[in-house]
Amino acid sequence: MSSTVFFDQECPICGRLLQIRLTYLGRKVACQHCHGEFEACDPDSAAYPPSESGITLLQRAGQLLTPEEEVRTRPR
Repeated sequence: MSSTVFFDQECPICGRLLQIRLTYLGRKVACQHCHGEFEACDPDSAAYPPSESGITLLQRAGQLLTPEEEVRTRPR
């Protein structure tokens, strides 16, 4: 009986945590939720490409949809 081994990786497009088969490591895969394509890689490795700003696309969309007035008055 063989067991499939998975690793967890966050989709760089939508931010969902995905379980990816170890056999797909280093290959191009697609998120089942947003259908965004990215390379499956170990997040603990130096080769893992972090997002430019460290935020996911959904977080950025939330920032853009927040009224400008609220952003200016929100304490940091």
